[in-house]
Amino acid sequence: MLHKTRGIVLKTTLYSESSVVVQIFTEKFGIQSYLINGVKKPRAKISMNMLQPLHLVDMVVYHKANGNIQRVSELRPSPVFRSIPYDITKRTIILFLNEVLYKSIRQQMADEHLFEFIFSSICWFDECADGNINFHLAFLLKLSRFLGFAPNTNLNSDHLCFDLQEGEFKSRMPIHPYFLYKDDASLFIGLYTSPFEKINEIKAENKTRRLVLDKILIYYTLHTASFGEIHSHQVLEEVLS
Repeated sequence: MLHKTRGIVLKTTLYSESSVVVQIFTEKFGIQSYLINGVKKPRAKISMNMLQPLHLVDMVVYHKANGNIQRVSELRPSPVFRSIPYDITKRTIILFLNEVLYKSIRQQMADEHLFEFIFSSICWFDECADGNINFHLAFLLKLSRFLGFAPNTNLNSDHLCFDLQEGEFKSRMPIHPYFLYKDDASLFIGLYTSPFEKINEIKAENKTRRLVLDKILIYYTLHTASFGEIHSHQVLEEVLS
């Protein structure tokens, strides 16, 4: 039976000389693996350019409830990106976010709210004119709400730090090293609470931004099973420095 669904491309793996298996987070079925033939042929109906990380697609698919690998009848970019493929900063940010997303939602079932957040956020990022260097930080912090470990933003005058393990502000320093001092935590929370349209107004030095990114990745490691090590943020830091 054929089904229409939107999708977000996560990972493409070579299957044969001209075929790939693509893991796509679909709106209707959650994360699914699709075998796509002939993607490297000159006149391929579905080309490798359509299957780049976090590309957004409309699909018509065959779906078997217990199938490990599904089939695609039709796939097309929707919307077609206007800036991400051509802007090195945006492209590097997208590659980094793709790695984090793949490790965070790999077992994800259908979740229309999570899907819509990721889909609309990427659309906004593609359309924004200034290649916002705070986007990846704000995106990951906002994403945590959909993954079940949103930070508690309650802040009192006696709070000294934000405990990443507990996800809340504390009046005493924890005995573990996973925390942010109050000033850096204010940036952390500000990026979480501000709408994307306002995050460019949040100013921080590159050193502080790198620190907050490292703490966000620790936050994900503490709250996501089998999260593992992220490698692409090193490239990201070079591009943004």
